Amino acid sequence: MKSDHVKKGMQQAPHRSLFNALGMTKEEMEKPLVGIVCSYNEIVPGHMNLDKIAQAVKLGVAEAGGMPVMFPAIAVCDGIAMGHIGMKYSLVTRDLIADSTECMAIAHQFDALVMIPNCDKNVPGLLMAAARVNIPTVFVSGGPMLAGHVNGRKRSLSSMFEAVGSYAAGTMTESDVRNYEEHVCPTCGSCSGMYTANSMNCLTEILGMGLEGNGTIPAVYSERIKLAKHAGMAVMDMLRKNIRPRDIMTKEAFINALTMDMALGCSTNTMLHIPAIAHEAGFDFEVELANEISEKTPNICHLAPAGPTYMEDLYEAGGIYAVMKEIAGLGLLNLDCMTVTGKTVGENIKHAVNRNPEVIRPVDNPYMKTGGLAVLKGNLAPDTAVVKRSAVLPEMMVHEGPARVFDCEEDAIAAIKGGKIVPGDVVVIRYEGPKGGPGMREMLNPTSAIAGMGLDNSVALITDGRFSGASRGASIGHVSPEAAVGGPIALVEEGDIISINIPEYKLELKVSDEELARRKAAWVPRKPNITTGYLARYAKLVTSANRGAILSADQAD
Repeated sequence: MKSDHVKKGMQQAPHRSLFNALGMTKEEMEKPLVGIVCSYNEIVPGHMNLDKIAQAVKLGVAEAGGMPVMFPAIAVCDGIAMGHIGMKYSLVTRDLIADSTECMAIAHQFDALVMIPNCDKNVPGLLMAAARVNIPTVFVSGGPMLAGHVNGRKRSLSSMFEAVGSYAAGTMTESDVRNYEEHVCPTCGSCSGMYTANSMNCLTEILGMGLEGNGTIPAVYSERIKLAKHAGMAVMDMLRKNIRPRDIMTKEAFINALTMDMALGCSTNTMLHIPAIAHEAGFDFEVELANEISEKTPNICHLAPAGPTYMEDLYEAGGIYAVMKEIAGLGLLNLDCMTVTGKTVGENIKHAVNRNPEVIRPVDNPYMKTGGLAVLKGNLAPDTAVVKRSAVLPEMMVHEGPARVFDCEEDAIAAIKGGKIVPGDVVVIRYEGPKGGPGMREMLNPTSAIAGMGLDNSVALITDGRFSGASRGASIGHVSPEAAVGGPIALVEEGDIISINIPEYKLELKVSDEELARRKAAWVPRKPNITTGYLARYAKLVTSANRGAILSADQAD
């Protein structure tokens, strides 16, 4: 066993004395040492129940013959961090989580790991760590929140942000907003739509790193506790069979994940996280591959914010395996990929049943014939830009209008709420990228303000920052190269005409090459607004955007 390095032999007598200090018995020291990486805290609603998940995992590990030992991982609530300097710290935690978990796992020589994440950067950070450490590992997430109910209709956090915009537009009263405030987030769990957290939890299940139900069983269901116990048992089975993360997270598994990303209509943030996780597993690919996959993959789920259904509805309809079985029927999935069950994808989904064809549309009756995400390119985004196509209204799939340019999120929000943005405009928010922010903030506040003002059918938004999975409308983010390194988005001037054509994957600034060259020659880099602390150090590491995907420190130039 790997843990023998700290448990057996005369040289390890000091180590054993420290295990004695933990109250560990001789019998326990003879068992495999299984690290339980628990992201429990009391500030993130999606993590407030993870202590119970961890205790269930420990029971499962112990019952299967292992010695479970818990240690923590951090997690940020993007909703609480939204709209202020705190959001600059959200994305960077992904690498902090990966790095610190790697340190703990290797320093203490664990034989296996069970990862317990739930929210946005916590899931990909732990997947990155699992690929690096490469010892038998199973994921069991905390599960999604139940949808709220306001005036007889299901609602979620994105509805709350849009309610604030509606209040600014004068279409909601303060009392109306308070009603939303008290009812949209009724339980613990990750926010209830197909936002980033739930997207990544579902993709973890698709990759084969989580058991069936990992992405969809609601946080408050007792079934989630049973899942956690089975995860503890499963990791011991993986240890006996020596099945490791890189045996599961293969190139074919990542293609499966991208394919299902399109079918489900996941968050645009998956275009940051999947390449980063794949890199840690030894595979690099261009995110434009998403378009190739999208062209042949129908979008068969429309969960909030794209549609009126929520994670609990997807669970009741048959869950991720039912969606996979629909897509597998088109021959679009590799069914031979290994999973943490010790079985292949094909074996896992064989029993799946689609119980609600309105929540999970059959492939011959999709919401869209193409996938939920699109990667755009053009002279405004020579590398990439990403849009959640499934959340864009049909009339905004092709749009052309004058640029309204802002150098930070706050100025854009003030203009939107102040009635200074009119139908036809293209709002451009720049210097919000990984280096320029620094930290690449999510733009849920401005997109929600646009929707709340009733402009989501006539106003587009483009940024070198990123969009929350809760964003909807013609919201195009991850524009690369970013403004801080002199990308074309830095050269846009007020009133320039911008053309968006999502079906043709194009994002163009209607300015001549000669004029762009002139502007580039005259461009002066902006001083970063954060010069000390962790963010400043991070910004120095991020010297490239790798087609829009944030780099780990070891990838930076």
